[in-house]
Amino acid sequence: MQMHLAELNIGRLVAPTDDPRVAEFMDALDRINGLGKRMPGFVWMMEGSGEPGTGNTENNIGDDPQFVANMTVWENVVSLERFVWGTVHRQFYERRKEWFEVLGDMHFVMWWVPAGHRPTLEEGLAKLDLLRREGDSDAAFGWSYLTEARMWRDRRCDAEAG
Repeated sequence: MQMHLAELNIGRLVAPTDDPRVAEFMDALDRINGLGKRMPGFVWMMEGSGEPGTGNTENNIGDDPQFVANMTVWENVVSLERFVWGTVHRQFYERRKEWFEVLGDMHFVMWWVPAGHRPTLEEGLAKLDLLRREGDSDAAFGWSYLTEARMWRDRRCDAEAG
């Protein structure tokens, strides 16, 4: 059975989505999400309403509109890694502390899904909870668990050397 790589990334914005403190992030969402959708190896993205400038921020967690989630599915590790670390997405990732609160818990998880499966937010949150409780496993993992994650390792080595 062919497997694809799902990922969930959650975060709590430092301000409501219409606040000037997160305006630059909100203004870039459509462009960054659109770039992701055009990348080789992209399969699927959890969508919001489609309203311009909202991205996936309507996929909030609980009753907190500032606690948002992004979930995608990719053909493989290399395609996700190329988007995250090899495009303009990296610049926004590196600036995340400007727009998101620092969470004490893990906020990112990956897991394998059968090709064609579209995970739900609840499924992704359960995988994140599993990772938080048990650490990396075949069922839920972070970048360090993936031997083929070369761009992530190179970036991490560069950061430690500098």
